[in-house]
Amino acid sequence: MGSDPIALPLLDWIAGAGSPSARVAAVYTQPDRPAGRGKRVEPGPISRWAVDHELPVRQPERLGQDECAWLAAQQADLVLVMAYGQILRDEFIAIPRLGTLNLHASILPGFRGASPIQTAVACGERETGVALMRIVKRLDAGPVADVERVPVAPLDTAREVEARLAQACVPLLRRALPRLSEGSLAFAAQEETRASYCRRLFKEDGQLDFSAPAATLAARINGLFPWPGCALEIDGVAVKVGLAEAVSGGGGAGSNAATPGTIMGVDAGALLVATGDGSLRLLRLQRPGGKMLPAPEFLRGFAVADGTVLASRPMRPLVSSRPFPRGTSGA
Repeated sequence: MGSDPIALPLLDWIAGAGSPSARVAAVYTQPDRPAGRGKRVEPGPISRWAVDHELPVRQPERLGQDECAWLAAQQADLVLVMAYGQILRDEFIAIPRLGTLNLHASILPGFRGASPIQTAVACGERETGVALMRIVKRLDAGPVADVERVPVAPLDTAREVEARLAQACVPLLRRALPRLSEGSLAFAAQEETRASYCRRLFKEDGQLDFSAPAATLAARINGLFPWPGCALEIDGVAVKVGLAEAVSGGGGAGSNAATPGTIMGVDAGALLVATGDGSLRLLRLQRPGGKMLPAPEFLRGFAVADGTVLASRPMRPLVSSRPFPRGTSGA
């Protein structure tokens, strides 16, 4: 059960090398939705994969009693869920003989919720992972059987980390499925006192407050790329930032410190901006209607005057010690 491309490497493995220990009986994914400028209804990545592999596709608007009856009739051993996008009812969860398990893209109990990949990178984490857990009523609070960890480099964006996590599902399931089928896979309760929560992201989350430390701003820029993306305004033009890094000096307190948000010129090809602590090197930039470009290429066609002070905007919190209300922006 999945609706996001992050599940594709796992599906490829189960349909190929993983077939001795598991066989996909059917694939659940969200209904096809209008997409793009023309708002044409297009199949999603998971439904396309299922059709290409000649597997039954289930796309209900909601998982009602009819889907419970259908699943029971299949006598499925296991349901695997990753980024499906619907709440599963208890009756549905209880049907498979070996249970209903979720692959969550964080090292639980950290970053429970809707945006664990983006939030982990945006918070400056240097390691994340995929956790295999049983589904319970509370948000991502079920017992965990195993975790596959992946590193996060300083210049990784959420896009690179997501691709790494997608691949990490394969060794995790390669270890877990045989042990699950023979009854030796143990699940341990999460440590609730260490739980943290992330939320659904919105376009407004791309605002930047240059009074924050450069390290905080660089992590947020990289974590929110490609969606929702961070942006700044230069001479009335909204410029997106696709990659950034923090360096020491140039900002913060002191008589020689520049005002946070001040453009201090070009440093090794990157646009340099003063912050509340240190300087921010903007490595990739994009003007409206253009492509995301390396800073030197962007600056050849977009003049930026030294001394320009970029406006700061409040940055909404991405993490909480308790669940965010559904649909909240964290404001």
